[in-house]
Amino acid sequence: MKMLEVRVAEIIDETPTVKSIRFERVDGQPLGVYQAGAHVDVVGPTAVTRQYSLCSTPDDPDSYTVAVKREEKSRGGSAALHDLQVGDVVQISQPRNLMGVHPEGRHHVLMAAGIGITPMLSMARWMDVHDHSFELHYFARSSEEAAFLPLLQERCPEKLHTHLGLPRTEHRPVLDRALTDLPADSHVYMCGPAGFMDLVREVAEQHVPAEHVHQESFEAAAQPDASENTAFTVEFEGTAYEIPADRSIVDVLQEGGVDVDTSCQEGICGTCIMTVLAGVPDHRDNVLTKAEKEAGEQIAVCVSRAKTPTLTLDYF
Repeated sequence: MKMLEVRVAEIIDETPTVKSIRFERVDGQPLGVYQAGAHVDVVGPTAVTRQYSLCSTPDDPDSYTVAVKREEKSRGGSAALHDLQVGDVVQISQPRNLMGVHPEGRHHVLMAAGIGITPMLSMARWMDVHDHSFELHYFARSSEEAAFLPLLQERCPEKLHTHLGLPRTEHRPVLDRALTDLPADSHVYMCGPAGFMDLVREVAEQHVPAEHVHQESFEAAAQPDASENTAFTVEFEGTAYEIPADRSIVDVLQEGGVDVDTSCQEGICGTCIMTVLAGVPDHRDNVLTKAEKEAGEQIAVCVSRAKTPTLTLDYF
């Protein structure tokens, strides 16, 4: 996967635990516009790769901005990025989008909790400028911990609904009121902690079709112990590759010389998705939608496996 060298152009303390970091290309060339809701891989000073949603203006080609929350149990990603200084150089990927604004939606409901505001910010910015019908519901512990709240209050106050200090037990009635009597062809988008998104999806699917509910998740799904796995065969371009119980599809394919891009190795970024030509995948990712998993035509080969003895795969 091609990576770009970028320089830190600006750092802003959005909250006590969240910093926004604006990147510009080292060579001075524009980064290019991106589709609202996209994310990038960031390779920090410790060589740890993490995925972060872009929260800058999608139509601005000159720079990209990400927001990074410092996690108490950071494995080196967020802590290292919080130590960056203006002028430091890191690498980022080209933007990828797993949750873009649906082109046929007549109305869009954005649901964000905590740092999940980041993809919603770029989507709200884009839809506000391009005059799309939307509303943004922002759940946070307090105004002091709600990153970008002053910006949202300034730019789209009539479309912003803040829910501050509500315990999770009080979210359901708020969500139900927000999602009742939506216009036809409404779409719901969500990002935040897993429990929050599970609840949003449960409530949203009572009001809109399941395929109209979209999510961004950078939290890996729990994986079974390797002792529970079974071996199977992957066929790719006429060659058979044996996948042992303790190894992933992508590791075996790459070892065999197959050019498969990968990044997170946790089933959350979508880089390694391949097409399934035959066989039944055992989906273990947090990337594909429920409908995509049921269709069985794609697979995230870094974590997912097979329910049949053989899978036949092709490039995505």
